[in-house]
Amino acid sequence: IQRGVAAAAAPVGRFFGGLDDLGDSRGRIDELERQNAELRRRLQEGELTASRAEQLRGLSLLAGQGQFPVVPATVTGVGPSLGFEWTVTVDAGSRDGVRPDQTVVAAEGLVGRVKRVTAGSAVIVLAIDPDSSAGVRIAGGGQLGVASGNGLGPLTFTPLDPQTQVKVGDRLVTGPYGGSTYAPGIPVGEVTAVSGDPGAPAREATVRPYVGFAALDLVGVVLASPRTDPRDRLLPTPAASPTPTAGTGVGGAPSPSGTP
Repeated sequence: IQRGVAAAAAPVGRFFGGLDDLGDSRGRIDELERQNAELRRRLQEGELTASRAEQLRGLSLLAGQGQFPVVPATVTGVGPSLGFEWTVTVDAGSRDGVRPDQTVVAAEGLVGRVKRVTAGSAVIVLAIDPDSSAGVRIAGGGQLGVASGNGLGPLTFTPLDPQTQVKVGDRLVTGPYGGSTYAPGIPVGEVTAVSGDPGAPAREATVRPYVGFAALDLVGVVLASPRTDPRDRLLPTPAASPTPTAGTGVGGAPSPSGTP
């Protein structure tokens, strides 16, 4: 009987005796999970830092080529503000030299303009705001027009002269039309479609913006316009089409996209 009771009680004793070890194991698991979470956080921050460093290099290159000073700023919030739906808030303000109506750019091109400023922040009206429009010029020529915002959809380009020949692949930069508040020569986007028949009056074109507005992070506020219009100097280099191989006709050759 004694041996039977001992045999039956042994597993129970080992269970209660192992509770201390179980507590130690749980503590070690919690510590490992905490360390893994910290490593993931550091990795994400490292990737974000590398991404911003790349954006800053692109922004510096754009400003250097255009010969205008910029103040880098990070997007800290998304509108609406002051009745404008398509706005963002950045962490640069009047103490950094930011003033209303200044042009805002990203490494790829036009972002918008400053609407309101406080000491440490500014509200930016995006170029895609449905109530926003910019005077633009077709690169490589003097044809002027207006690029209007449509939210996250493509921009709409309307040439001033309805007989202007607009074609897919045309690239737009900010121009001198009207009282535009934008610095000249800033890349805007590329024509992807043209409505109406060739030569028809009041033709409109669909324009893909160079800037990805759904993922804005680092931008630059242009403190002063360049002394001379950079014209087409700031446009991205069009992607080269591959050399056609045997059996590949003209219709099979991809057209340059101009993607930066």
